[in-house]
This record gives sequence, C-alpha cells and structure tokens, in this order.
Amino acid sequence: MMNKMNLIIRNIKTEEYPLLKDYLYDAIFIPQGVKPPDKSIINNEDLQVYIKDFGNKKDDICFLAEMDHDIVGAVWIRIMNDYGHIDDQTPSLAISVKKEYRGLGIGTKLMETMLVSVKHHGYQSVSLSVQKANPAVHLYQRLGFQIIKENEEEYLMKYTERRE
Repeated sequence: MMNKMNLIIRNIKTEEYPLLKDYLYDAIFIPQGVKPPDKSIINNEDLQVYIKDFGNKKDDICFLAEMDHDIVGAVWIRIMNDYGHIDDQTPSLAISVKKEYRGLGIGTKLMETMLVSVKHHGYQSVSLSVQKANPAVHLYQRLGFQIIKENEEEYLMKYTERRE
C-alpha cells in the first residue's frame, strides 16, 4: 500500500493541459471483459468538448493528483454541452485516476478539492454523467451527488452546495 502522505492535489499548469487527453481516455468506463476502444476515440466531437482549448474559458478549472512526482489523476470542470450538461450555469465534471492508483482515496481527494473550488468560484452546483455499472457512482453519492435523470446505461448526477 502506498503512503498517502506523498499525495499532492494541485492546480494544473498551462504546459500540462495536453495531459488531459490521456486522462480523458482513462475516464472512459470500460466494463470488465469489454475490449477498450482505440485511443483515437477521444478525437470524437462529443469527447473533444471536455478538452478542446482547455484553459481558454474562465470556467475551465483542473486539479491534478501527484504522488512521488508522478501525475496519477485529474479532475476538471467546464461549462460545456456534454453528456452531463444541465444548463449554462452548471459546469460539468470529468475525473480520472490511473488504474493502478484507484481505490486509494485519490479520487475522493480530487473530488473534495474540486467541490470546494466550485463553491469558491460561485457556482451553485456541478454535474456529471456516469455509467450505472461504474463503481464510482458510490463515490459520487457519498459526496452528495443526486441522480436527477437516467437512461438505460447512465445516470445524470448533480451536486448542489448545501445551504446551512
């Protein structure tokens, strides 16, 4: 087991934006026994909305997880018309942790950092789309995301900052 004390969650640097291409591919949920798609799938227009010209809009926010000087995960938001789109005031979220680092709490730390940032940037809520079979559904629910819509394969989930 790795020492989580080595984990650093930090803002992405401009020169690291190209890394989002790899994390976008890794964010694609592949059920067990299913052959992963070719990496060129991220060139599809519906997936390019997550990363194309990232950093050029005020709504583009990204945090990286770094462990022992290796980037092992990313979480990012932007206002976009993606699978998780609700409206033009709600940023959509994408998250990915390298396979060998999953289950160590890194995704939780990334999500918690992003949820604080979402509030700090004045957003009332954030949304995401997740396949029902993806174990991350439980993480999102534990963090306070609610299912607001579903189809046969996916949930549309929304996190809204609780007012005390």
